Amino acid sequence: MSTAYLNGSYLPLAEARISPLDRGFLFADGVYEVAAVIDGKLVDSASHLARLERSAGEIGMARSASACRCRFKTSRRSRSN
Repeated sequence: MSTAYLNGSYLPLAEARISPLDRGFLFADGVYEVAAVIDGKLVDSASHLARLERSAGEIGMARSASACRCRFKTSRRSRSN
């Protein structure tokens, strides 16, 4: 089963829905950031989160979660895959 993380919740991919009024959907606003995961652990998470925050700031995207919450969510997500 594939899992999606959407609007603060994990759910089956088949149940994920995005509003047609979502700004990212309408205007393609978004940030793409890649990080390595080795043995279920995010490699160099501090640098990854700094890049993510900088990129989000460049397009005026508000950060929705603290760095601590992001580390937890990323860790949890990598274990579920």
